[in-house]
Amino acid sequence: MDETTPRMSNLFLQLGLDASDAAIAAFIRNNQLPTNVSILDAPCWSPAQRQFLSEQLKADAPWALIVDQLNESMHEDATKRSTGLD
Repeated sequence: MDETTPRMSNLFLQLGLDASDAAIAAFIRNNQLPTNVSILDAPCWSPAQRQFLSEQLKADAPWALIVDQLNESMHEDATKRSTGLD
């Protein structure tokens, strides 16, 4: 059983990505998505990463909240544009 505490840095480690604060911020900044693109369809994921994210969301697993936070962050620019808040 995985006892890792679900938080953004640990999600990035689970995905095999650099989990430093600067790397997470850069990843989010460089991988912004249009409002109509699901986080699961983002071109930045490998098949294994996409599968992990999908499984966590479908199972409503503890990681799902963190994946949702990442999703919101990756859509932040598009959301601001669509609401006129940019």
